[in-house]
Amino acid sequence: MKKYVTEFLGTFILIFLGTGAAIANEVTHGGVTHIGVAICFGLIVMALIYAIGDISGAHMNPAVTIAFAANNVFKWVDVFPYIISQIAGAFAGSLVLHYIFPDSVFLGATLPVNGAMQSFILELFLTFILMFVVLRVATGSKEQGLFAGAAIGSIVLVEAMFAGPISGASMNPARSLAPAILSGHTEHLWLYLSAPVIGALLAVIIHQFLKK
Repeated sequence: MKKYVTEFLGTFILIFLGTGAAIANEVTHGGVTHIGVAICFGLIVMALIYAIGDISGAHMNPAVTIAFAANNVFKWVDVFPYIISQIAGAFAGSLVLHYIFPDSVFLGATLPVNGAMQSFILELFLTFILMFVVLRVATGSKEQGLFAGAAIGSIVLVEAMFAGPISGASMNPARSLAPAILSGHTEHLWLYLSAPVIGALLAVIIHQFLKK
């Protein structure tokens, strides 16, 4: 139960501070800046890995949880409870933000700028790269190595800085699901639910190939 509560809390913090930065940037018309939002996401992920990695692994992402299970370093029986905890945490964070910023149109939702297929491909490869890095520096359920947090936080920051203005650089179904539903912008939600999972599983295949 501690693991599930920790995943709930970690995802809540990720959504509250990460999408909160995006909302603050929206309502202040660029006050945080795109670079500022990317830095927020990267630093939050890094800090949470160090803070809760020894309890739950600090997945905070259904795609990461599924990929760890596919890589045989995480129990399949825990996948569903983890995902439920992550989604619940994401909705809790978005609900608090919705209360604080009732005039926000998007609530930090991820939306394609130049078409769904471009963003689908981007999200697939962004998550592939993220998960590949995670698999190379982490060990499954205890992601609190000396360099794991810095490496994973850095790749999140770089990818958010690169693709944020194009696809939103979600790489996380829970991160996209809650803001999309609460803001009513669900028209492209399918790609943010499917592409990260496909990309993460592809990373597992490549990782296992390199280990042989």
